[in-house]
Amino acid sequence: MAFNLRRRETVVPAPVLSPDRIEEQPRSQGGIRWALALRIYMRVLSLLWIAKGLGAWAVILGVSGATGAFESLAPSHQATVVYFGVIDLVAAIGLWMASTWGGVIWLLAVMSHLILLSAFSPDLLLQFPMLSVVMAVALAIYLVISWISAREEQV
Repeated sequence: MAFNLRRRETVVPAPVLSPDRIEEQPRSQGGIRWALALRIYMRVLSLLWIAKGLGAWAVILGVSGATGAFESLAPSHQATVVYFGVIDLVAAIGLWMASTWGGVIWLLAVMSHLILLSAFSPDLLLQFPMLSVVMAVALAIYLVISWISAREEQV
């Protein structure tokens, strides 16, 4: 009876990297991690949009005395305040969760705001020009960071 005393080579399979798990993908040692930068930016935007949504609810509930009683506003103005009171808070929740739908709802809220101000209420646009500029800049920064983050994930 002959025994085979040679060692058997054990082959250890290499770990399979799943494309849906970000933490398993190799990262470069230097540079900015754009996915993290996007998540942080979305969280900062979320805090700002919570404040914006709560400001709309302050108008609805009569806490903000700047615009007078909510009931005395024109119906179109009432509808606009309620719309932004809801969509801003929903967008803020989605942004905080760093979800895709949160970014989409936020884009809808920003574009709605910019279009409503420029097309239907140019007098408000002249009263608060910096608000529109800040929103447009925030939108541009979001799009750039999202694009860079998506390209980083493809590599």
